[in-house]
Amino acid sequence: MKVRKIPMRTCVVTKEKLPKQELIRVVRTPERTVIVDTTGKANGRGAYLKKDLATFEKARQNKVLNRHLEVEVPESVFEELKALVK
Repeated sequence: MKVRKIPMRTCVVTKEKLPKQELIRVVRTPERTVIVDTTGKANGRGAYLKKDLATFEKARQNKVLNRHLEVEVPESVFEELKALVK
């Protein structure tokens, strides 16, 4: 039986390498809007965050997503992230 490769991604806040299923992708679309990508396939520049409320708060306080996505991330994105974890 063939062993399947598990895609690994790095959280932009904690710098941990985790399986893609344990992370949430936030995307800056070509129109320069920021969305939460639940499918992991949206077109645009993406950044991965660990599915953890503390990680989301740290990303908000340190403006990590603003630097990685090179745009101002609205508060609504952080509220949507919190809703996904709960």
